[in-house]
Order: sequence, then C-alpha cells, then structure tokens
Amino acid sequence: MDQRWMKILLTLVFYLQVTTCADRTLQEGSTVHFKCQIPEGTVVFWFRLLDGSNMEFIASFSNTGMEKKFEQQFKNLFSHEKKDTYFILTLKSFSASRDSGAYVCAALVKGNMLQFGEIERVHGEKKRETTKAPSMIFTHPPTTVSTRASTRSCACSHMPAAEKTKPLLPCDPLILGSLAGGCGLLLLLLIIITLYCNRLRTRRCPHHYKRKPRVLAPEKQMTNARI
Repeated sequence: MDQRWMKILLTLVFYLQVTTCADRTLQEGSTVHFKCQIPEGTVVFWFRLLDGSNMEFIASFSNTGMEKKFEQQFKNLFSHEKKDTYFILTLKSFSASRDSGAYVCAALVKGNMLQFGEIERVHGEKKRETTKAPSMIFTHPPTTVSTRASTRSCACSHMPAAEKTKPLLPCDPLILGSLAGGCGLLLLLLIIITLYCNRLRTRRCPHHYKRKPRVLAPEKQMTNARI
C-alpha cells in the first residue's frame, strides 16, 4: 500500500473516532441510501467501519460519477449513482449481522487533502426479550379433555362383545319361591280374618243357636203333674 492510501486510512480512522454521526435503525432486508454532497474534489471514496470489525473500502468514483474501482465482494451488495451534486451509495438489502456500522464518503481535493461527508451509522432493530414462563414438571402425563362435540358415531364393531356373567344362583326359583310365600301368607291371613268375622257374627245373632228347653221351678213341675 502506498503512502497516499496510508494517509487516507489514518485520517479516516481519526475522523470517525472524534466526529458525531447520524444514527438510523433499519429493518431486516430494507434498502438503504447513503448520500454524500461534496462540492469539489477529483475522486470520491466510500468506506464503512463495521461494528467490531476493521475498516472496509467499498468503491471509488470520479467527480462525474464514473466508476474507478469497485471491490468485487461489494458489487452485488451496493450500487452507485450521481444526482446533481449528490453521490448516492445504495445498499440493496440490509442485514444487521453483516452491514451494521458507520458509512462515510471522502473526496480527494488537490491531490493531497481529504474532505469528508456526513457519517451515517446504521444498525438493526433490537429484538424484544421475551420472558419464558417457568416450565411445569408433571409426575403424570397431562390429560387433554376436548369440549368440542363430536358428530361422528362410534364404530363399535371392532370392540369385543361383552361377556355374559352367570349368576351364582338361578334367578327363576328365587322369584317364584318369594311369590309363592307371599301368596301363602295372604291366604292364611284371609282364612284367619274369615273365621274371626264369623265368630263375631255368631255372638251378635243368638237366633242362630238352638233353643234349649226351659227348666221350670219344682213347684211348677209338681202342679203340672197333678193336673
């Protein structure tokens, strides 16, 4: 590297360290335009100083906007044009991890003096920190209960038929025996009630009894015998 380039780089590093710059926050994949307005100069240089990296030379152009040197690695990333007195360097697709840093142009005046344009610093949007909820430890796998009504009918053909369980004792004799016992008890009560009613009826109606001969007094019996 010749002495001229060494002076340019040293001057640029010092200028970037002591000069304030405009700051822009960009979205991922957005197009970025860097504008540089320098009234005089023979050659315009574009540099960038990436965050946590070294300085990189991008390209150089004549004062008419004609390309003089374009680094091969940046040809697909950048494009350049001149509109009126503005030199415009365009970053086609911004990537925060690749392109965050400071961008500046410099014009070579009278062959031995650098005149710098405005420095622009760009960076990506900060990612929002999301707090994760503490994970819950299940001793048993959780059961998901669905509240949505199912309209499909249950296909039970594949399910085995329920086995019939035989009772320990046959049901028919037990049922018949209990019925027979109940009927016998009712019959016995009916007989008792009938006999009791007949007894009461006999007591209340003495004409049902046979009339016994009346026993006369001894005096009357003797009188009747004489007659």
